Amino acid sequence: MKLIDSHCHLNLMDLSHYDDDIANVIANGNNNFLSKYLNISVNLTTFPNILSTAKRFDEVWATVGIHPCYDKEPETTVEELFDLAQHEKVIAIGECGLDYYMNHGNDPKENDFHWQRQRFRTHIQAANKLKMPLIVHTRDAIKDTISLMQEENAQQAGGIMHCYVEDLEHAKMAMDMNFMISFSGIVTFKSAKSLQAVAKEIPDEYLLIETDSPYLAPMPFRGKPNQPAFVLHVAEYLAELRGTTVEHIAQVTHDNFSRLFFS
Repeated sequence: MKLIDSHCHLNLMDLSHYDDDIANVIANGNNNFLSKYLNISVNLTTFPNILSTAKRFDEVWATVGIHPCYDKEPETTVEELFDLAQHEKVIAIGECGLDYYMNHGNDPKENDFHWQRQRFRTHIQAANKLKMPLIVHTRDAIKDTISLMQEENAQQAGGIMHCYVEDLEHAKMAMDMNFMISFSGIVTFKSAKSLQAVAKEIPDEYLLIETDSPYLAPMPFRGKPNQPAFVLHVAEYLAELRGTTVEHIAQVTHDNFSRLFFS
């Protein structure tokens, strides 16, 4: 059985729990059936560390991009992202997208979110130019996220709707644009009934799993630091939810990741 953590932040983990060596994080994952880790970039300042980790471990791959919540980060360009993505271990653009969570219910179009939308457009354009998948973050912004993806022809790149927590309607719209739907530990939470209903309906060929380490640890580790090894618990939960085996979840998510990034 081979599992893949399609979204983790290895360079944001508190390594004091792992004898100050990220190799122990990878070893824990490998001992829990992991075969690949996608180490996600959140800004360009720390991107060299992301890439360095990917170079150090054969199992680890990297992305390049700027998270929408990094409002103090200097803006990038299509050309800069294109150049940074040239290393063979970089296989996706992102994490990018829209996050209106801190907007407190106000109309985002009446607030200063133009920079987020423009940043997202830049990432989509870079991914299209590179013919490289996108890693999409969306929080309290799913309608604008899907609309902007449609406007910028994100289907040319495809990619992953990471840590999906939205409804089935928008999941179908994303899948129509060649995006996988990835579930994190949130799907295991007792309060996530509506998300669990969505997770039951996603076709096998669009399903991925992730940890978003060091955040969002699944049950029974909720509230504790997350790690890639815990993706096994996400897979086990989805198997029970969908009436199948963990081996089946491992196989389809492994095949989907391989098809998206390596076919």
